Amino acid sequence: MTLLQVENLVVEFPNRRGTLRALDEVSFAIAPGEILGVVGESGAGKSLTGAAIIGLLEPPGRVASGQILLQGQRIDNLGPQDMRRIRGRKIGAIFQDPLTSLNPLYTVGHQLIETIQAHLDLNAAQARERAIALLRDTGIPAPEQRIDHYPHQFSGGMRQRVVIALALAAEPMLIVADEPTTALDVSIQAQIITLLKKVCRERGAAVMLITHDMGVIAETCDRVAVMYAGRVAEIGPVHEVINHSAHPYTAGLMASIPDMESDRDELNQIDGAMPRLNAIPPGCAFNPRCPQVFERCLRERPDLMNAGATRAACWRAQGATA
Repeated sequence: MTLLQVENLVVEFPNRRGTLRALDEVSFAIAPGEILGVVGESGAGKSLTGAAIIGLLEPPGRVASGQILLQGQRIDNLGPQDMRRIRGRKIGAIFQDPLTSLNPLYTVGHQLIETIQAHLDLNAAQARERAIALLRDTGIPAPEQRIDHYPHQFSGGMRQRVVIALALAAEPMLIVADEPTTALDVSIQAQIITLLKKVCRERGAAVMLITHDMGVIAETCDRVAVMYAGRVAEIGPVHEVINHSAHPYTAGLMASIPDMESDRDELNQIDGAMPRLNAIPPGCAFNPRCPQVFERCLRERPDLMNAGATRAACWRAQGATA
């Protein structure tokens, strides 16, 4: 069973010089209760994919082709009003900086109750009761008192818990979490990750976790999609992608992670940088940086293909050499 299906999603940004293609035929699916990690360098298209799913693309960005289906219903072509009903009720969002998600002029209780009543048929007293329960579930101490506090009265980690409570307010089926632990220190990160996993397990919600931190991916996710230059380079079960990478870019990312057991003096690195949107090379976008590049990579762009337990957009994934 599939909860979210993204099929050949193309996102473009028209400008005076033409059109920049920021996402290029991105496809993946998420099942109920599953956590899918989306990882890659800055500019790979991770956050843009999340924004397209929740209907918050910044103009002039637009979905040019492909489709996004939630429970089999297409949502990428909905109007703003219809999308607003789905956002919150069926899809919750957690962003990197909790201060951008919380209004400093209102108490967290006011914001939670407003969100709950916008999506659920509850009176003010029932909504307040639910808001207190959500704060308690997300680990806020003394929620009966804290519900009447303002965002600035919470620490960074506690604010992120409030944002998670806000995302869960209407019991959505899918949560899009964009770098939810980046602004937090390591000990708080672990608590937020544990909380996200608990939410999935108890509520059956699926999570799309966008991050550049492979440690978070390894700790949290069931499957992982590795993105590069607006495309999915490799996707598969976390253990397989980390330990048996089929795409040279994924292998390079894994080799750049510090290993406590190895005796290396220096970390490996991937030479070069991700191409700009207006300078993506023909063939495989990774070919200028790839240590295994051969002639076919320069002229033909690979699609995702079976590569053992994962799927990779690499000609070598199926043993191609010409």
